[in-house]
Amino acid sequence: MTVLDIPELALVALVGVSGSGKSTFAARHFAPSQVLASDAFRAMVADDENDQSASADAFAALHHVAGVRLRRGRLTVVDATNLQPHARAGLVRVAREHDVLPVAIVLDVPEALAWERTAARADRTHGRQVLARMQRDLRRSYGQLDREGFRRVHVLRGVEEIDAARIRLDKLFNDRRELTGPFDIVGDVHGCRAELEALLVRLGFVLHRDDAGRPVDAAHPAGRTAVFVGDLVDRGPDSPGVLRLVMGMVAAGHAICVPGNHEQKLLRRLRGRDVRLTHGLAETMAQLDAEDPAFVAEVATFVDGLVSHFVLDGGRLVVAHAGLKEAYHGRASGRVRSFALYGETTGETDEYGLPVRYPWARDYRGAATVVYGHTPTPVPEWVNNTICVDTGCVFGGKLTALRYPERELVSVDAQREWYAPARPLVTPPTRPDTVLDLADVTGRRHLEHAYGTLTVPAENAAAALEVMSRFAVDPGRLVWLPPTMAPCSTSTVEGFLEHPAQAFADYRAAGVERVVCEEKHMGSRAVVLVEREPGPFGGGVVHTRTGRPFFGPPLDGELLERVRAAVGTAGLWDELGTDRLLLDCELLPWSAKADGLIREQYAGVGAAGRAVVPAALDALDAAAARGLPVDALRERMTARRAEIEGYSAAYRAYVAPVEGLRGVTLAPFAVLAGAKVTFTDRDHGWHLALADRLCAADPEFFTPTRRQVVELADASAVAAATDWWSTLTAAGGEGMVVKPYAGPAARSARGSLLQPGIKCRGREYLRIIYGPGYTDPAQLAALRRRSLGRKRGLALREHALGLAALDGYAADVPLWRRHALVFAILACESEPVDPRL
Repeated sequence: MTVLDIPELALVALVGVSGSGKSTFAARHFAPSQVLASDAFRAMVADDENDQSASADAFAALHHVAGVRLRRGRLTVVDATNLQPHARAGLVRVAREHDVLPVAIVLDVPEALAWERTAARADRTHGRQVLARMQRDLRRSYGQLDREGFRRVHVLRGVEEIDAARIRLDKLFNDRRELTGPFDIVGDVHGCRAELEALLVRLGFVLHRDDAGRPVDAAHPAGRTAVFVGDLVDRGPDSPGVLRLVMGMVAAGHAICVPGNHEQKLLRRLRGRDVRLTHGLAETMAQLDAEDPAFVAEVATFVDGLVSHFVLDGGRLVVAHAGLKEAYHGRASGRVRSFALYGETTGETDEYGLPVRYPWARDYRGAATVVYGHTPTPVPEWVNNTICVDTGCVFGGKLTALRYPERELVSVDAQREWYAPARPLVTPPTRPDTVLDLADVTGRRHLEHAYGTLTVPAENAAAALEVMSRFAVDPGRLVWLPPTMAPCSTSTVEGFLEHPAQAFADYRAAGVERVVCEEKHMGSRAVVLVEREPGPFGGGVVHTRTGRPFFGPPLDGELLERVRAAVGTAGLWDELGTDRLLLDCELLPWSAKADGLIREQYAGVGAAGRAVVPAALDALDAAAARGLPVDALRERMTARRAEIEGYSAAYRAYVAPVEGLRGVTLAPFAVLAGAKVTFTDRDHGWHLALADRLCAADPEFFTPTRRQVVELADASAVAAATDWWSTLTAAGGEGMVVKPYAGPAARSARGSLLQPGIKCRGREYLRIIYGPGYTDPAQLAALRRRSLGRKRGLALREHALGLAALDGYAADVPLWRRHALVFAILACESEPVDPRL
């Protein structure tokens, strides 16, 4: 068996004559979506896969699709003869444009066999002389593939070797997503061994020394891993000592390291290249001359094996010496390595004769945190989720490490200025965390976050901007917006559009074993951010599900004061170790916020029905008295009167007089976040228990959320919950929300996010939504054909954005990034989805 090692992300070119079995090989070893066949593209552009006159257009389309796949990080296989250098050059060019490795797999079978296979195909009409020419081109290709830029070339000779081949996908060397930390990321050391020792000790590492007392390793008792951003050498007093320590840590698995430009220059010198002894290299070479030659050889091997950058923690962290823009994360090419080592320059020089570096971090919008060094700065500054941890230790500054994921900075002072900087250390201009840019939220945008990706259409962004810019609360306090909620699958129970049986079945199908059924309060969604101390800005904010102030002053302030007092009485500030809490609530009654809507939309319909239907019945009674056959019509009108009465009763159940906050109650059901912490990983039992404590602290203002916990495998529990729902809705309740008991961030067995909640509304309540006569069998049959897929997809997308926004709030990421996520939730609300769902 021959094992062909191929990078997980690569452009694979199959090379072989007609009849060599390329398509069969591709179908055996790759998914159909991964294979781009030239014949299929000819058929696509010319309706004939054998139309050679369409080859130019077909390959143009193939190259475009290959480029799109590679940009999206997908393995791509090109099934074509690929016998001509110009054809292969196009593929190599596409691979290089997207910074992936081009790989060639050559299938070489005897010409007689290839001809036998070709002749057996009715769609192949070329003669054997064409096949002979192909074989000559194949032979010439053997010595050219490496020179043409293919980084790996696999040659399979003969049918047996081809049939016995097996593809093994290799991760790129820079892909260390499985390493999740925690990490301590150390800035440019530049030979400052004593400062490095001091920093490691401050970080909690325990140093290990050899018999000569030299540090050769350092391990952290809690299992933390050190990450070095390169530039270990040059300018400082002990580059060999730094190398000895870092090499020992890497060998022991206590650290990982990326190369800096100074290591690369040192390696070229050690390999005998003509390198100028400038920028501290002379000092390093003098120090290495005093070392054992075997150690110097180990240094060369170590530096030669360093990888340009690392993608860590599931893709959430990238470390590169000079930083790395998003398009290069996890890619492998010369320009990626060059950017990681040297950054990008404008081509200009400053007054000190040094290159002016392009400020790539200002344009960075990636989801991954990028940590780098290379350009010394007195104080590390977060710029768009990136940070430079080179604080110029060798120039008399500090040696700094970033604790990840804590995002804490730890530094030690330099013992002295070891090397005079060519340019004084100056703090680069940065974008303050609280400054927003219109470009962050306008136009068509593609968002990547820890829970997925989302494209926001420009028109949706424009609609959200109208609301945000004119009505929304302070973006710094707009932490989260509730996602829309999908209904359960359409019921098959006679007379019902929604029924608990379908809600339970929906979660059972997703592999959920335990759910909580929460009473669905018919009010207005209220998100409450309350702070322990009122402060000059009111001590928090309460806003609607679209980010608007709920009542406005002074009622919002009074509401926050009630919540603040209840949180204190319940002892939650100290118990949760926070000075702020974000609560998801429902404010009751519905009429407290929606009085205008009720009067204009619902009350008008009810009043019209109550006025018209009795008059119609009187007219029908008069017609019947004259002997006209109106019995059937009168029966339908009588039913309509009952429907109108049911409709009016449904909305009136949620109307109650209020004066200020008198008559208003708040029903909390989730404690989402605190200061530097989220609680989305807690189960709903925990959330509701805290809500109950708030209700106990102020029972006049807080309303409890009744619930039932249901094991879906327990038929009696399911029946009891169904009866409970029937009782709730018969008493005028809206219905219930069924949620995975595991909590807001619950996932399915396959690892995908679950619907955070499925609403199951009562039969009478749905009259408000679908109209008084929706229970008519004909109307109900039509409604049962409603499509829920778009609504469910929207709910999941908004839910994922909300979780990402909460995580960002807890991690104190830049405001622009958090706000972009919250803004996207509101933009999603412009999707054309049936509002009745």
